[in-house]
Amino acid sequence: MEQGDARAGPARGSQSSRRRLLVEGRVQGVGYRVTCARQARAAGLAGWVRNLGDGSVEVILQGTPEVVSEIERWCSRGPRMAVVTNVSASDEPTVSDTAGFEIR
Repeated sequence: MEQGDARAGPARGSQSSRRRLLVEGRVQGVGYRVTCARQARAAGLAGWVRNLGDGSVEVILQGTPEVVSEIERWCSRGPRMAVVTNVSASDEPTVSDTAGFEIR
């Protein structure tokens, strides 16, 4: 894959960060996961997004710190139909074999 290909995940040899987000509000049934995955893939991030049983959404983002921050800001807004009331974020250790972004 060419450098910059959204499916490639974080660029090898570049500084990488990994963030875990718990997104609360009206975030299920509004296209949050699909749109989040689209945003993360377009930005070249690795990770995943999934619904949780309590109605929130969990997101793992890994890539350059600047791009992770950009998508984290998007997650605090979400897609048009979402109403995000809270985002709890924490740093996590990076994972070396992570590539691509998936919906779980």
